[in-house]
Amino acid sequence: MEWKVRGIRGAITVEENNTQQILEATKECFLELIEKNEVFAEDVASITITMTHDLNATFPAKAIRQLAGWKFVPLLCGSEIDVPGGLARCIRLLVLVNTTRTQQQMEHVYLRDAIVLRPDLDR
Repeated sequence: MEWKVRGIRGAITVEENNTQQILEATKECFLELIEKNEVFAEDVASITITMTHDLNATFPAKAIRQLAGWKFVPLLCGSEIDVPGGLARCIRLLVLVNTTRTQQQMEHVYLRDAIVLRPDLDR
């Protein structure tokens, strides 16, 4: 088995721009993503998290940083491109993980209204 770096995507929406909703939604999406893919912190190269322009109440990386064992994983927050008509109040995750799984075996997680982003990946 050969180890490769694979990307796992996740996205979730919130109802309002507030700290509690952003942190809870980020945590929910992240925990489901790592559970479905059997990911452990020591196998993660980095995590990038973006939010749409209408969300700015907190850094979503705080939700992951608060989880036990994720202290040394590099996290980066950014703004999603503000495309007219794009999905509002959306948090997106990209987890780069070292794995023996194939690209087709990676399970991406799209929750709440974010399912519209990739309905083709809904399992």
